[in-house]
Amino acid sequence: MNLPNQLTLLRLGLAILLAAVLQAEGRFSCTVGLFVFGIASITDYADGAIARSRNLITDFGTLMDPLVDKILTATALICLAALDYEARPAIPAWVAIVIISREFLITGLRQLAAAKGEVLPADRFGKHKTIWQIITILYFLLLLSLDEWSRAGWFDHPAFLKVLWRPLGSVLTGLAVLLTVGSGLGYLWKNRHLIEDR
Repeated sequence: MNLPNQLTLLRLGLAILLAAVLQAEGRFSCTVGLFVFGIASITDYADGAIARSRNLITDFGTLMDPLVDKILTATALICLAALDYEARPAIPAWVAIVIISREFLITGLRQLAAAKGEVLPADRFGKHKTIWQIITILYFLLLLSLDEWSRAGWFDHPAFLKVLWRPLGSVLTGLAVLLTVGSGLGYLWKNRHLIEDR
């Protein structure tokens, strides 16, 4: 197995670790989760860059890389929807539901394509969607991490963060949802031949 595919499998393991860490509800769970998700995000960039630069693109990587991205993102969103920040979920549950539903639909489309002998790679719009999802998740994990440090007395939580975190978070989640839905509809339209009746 080549290096990009090994990084993809490493990211899958990090997704499992992320779920375990965030659900443990330890004193610095979100800080550790931020680190784990950050490393996983770096491997997401690295495996694609290495595969393209060394011509190591494989069917396994083409199928598994976006699938593992979806698992990682879904894991983070579900965990964040279950975590409270100032008595409210870090990310609203409906945001997680919309994003994960889109990912299931596109995964189903890829399976349909595979059954017909086609491999559907991620498109550019979908990659932008993934980037903004990652930014949004990192943003909320960072805020929760800062809150942990503040509660431990090691970091004075600036008042402006408590005022600005919700509006900025709403902008990021709104952008992530729009890109997710838009890229999903575009992907379905682009590959509509797979679902049209013959």
